[in-house]
Amino acid sequence: MAVFAKLREKLKGVREKWSSGISRLFSSGKFDADFWDNLEEQLISGDTGLDFTEEAVDFLKNEAKRKGIKDPSGLKEIFTAKITSELESVPGMGQPFSLEHTPLVLLMAGVNGSGKTTSAGKLASMFTRQGKHVVMAAADTFRAAATEQLKVWGERSGVRVIAQGQGSDPAAVSFDAWKAAESSRADVLIVDTAGRLHDKHNLMEELKKIHRVLLREAGSERLEVVLVLDAVLGQNSVAQAETFNAIIPVTSIILTKYDNTAKGGVVIPIARKLHIPVRYIGLGEGADDLDTFSPSDFASALMEVNP
Repeated sequence: MAVFAKLREKLKGVREKWSSGISRLFSSGKFDADFWDNLEEQLISGDTGLDFTEEAVDFLKNEAKRKGIKDPSGLKEIFTAKITSELESVPGMGQPFSLEHTPLVLLMAGVNGSGKTTSAGKLASMFTRQGKHVVMAAADTFRAAATEQLKVWGERSGVRVIAQGQGSDPAAVSFDAWKAAESSRADVLIVDTAGRLHDKHNLMEELKKIHRVLLREAGSERLEVVLVLDAVLGQNSVAQAETFNAIIPVTSIILTKYDNTAKGGVVIPIARKLHIPVRYIGLGEGADDLDTFSPSDFASALMEVNP
């Protein structure tokens, strides 16, 4: 319960911006046209997606009728369970990265401003707190500031950062980092890449090259392609993910800035459309503010229901 209380507190921002309106609907009032219209409006505004919104409203109407539920409060836990089951339908949803095969390689991808480098640093901090040996690769060679930012994270966590000069071949940096991780028997290699617009062909080709090198060296059982998405963008993040996934096989998602979004329902279309597990969500700026995504705790905290 202490962990759940911490999660509920961290989700305070998204509840204030989005889910509190839904929670209030279920806490008072009565079943009438306004209730169902307001619920639909709240869900759509939170970017749950039109398909899920229509399906959820029909489901709740049928449940109320089938179970003889007389007021919305009787549907609150039912709706929480609906959200949970929707998310848990995706294999791996909410599960941490597996260290069964090491070094685990986390290839970080995403657009500029998504929080990719920060997420790489937070992952390094998380693994080192667990006593794991981590190596990071500064494969964003387009911006000197990106390498410096990653080195700062490395210094904080006591993690070695493999880097070359600005303009170097990012795939070569990734290769060198893999060899360093392999020879030092590291548990995890985190490869930070340049932020790239998903519609820029040449940059996406560079990402494909990095992926080919790491896949050849590490093998598919060790390689995770981690797409970092900005939760504030809502459905636009889903469109980004679809494009990235068409270029390289995205296997995991980190959803950043979730504590500050009014588009809190975006996790649902991610689950429904992409079938890619959300492993972690960013809920703050601190090194320890990368939280494992538990669908049941997440839904309960959003809907203010005790698990």
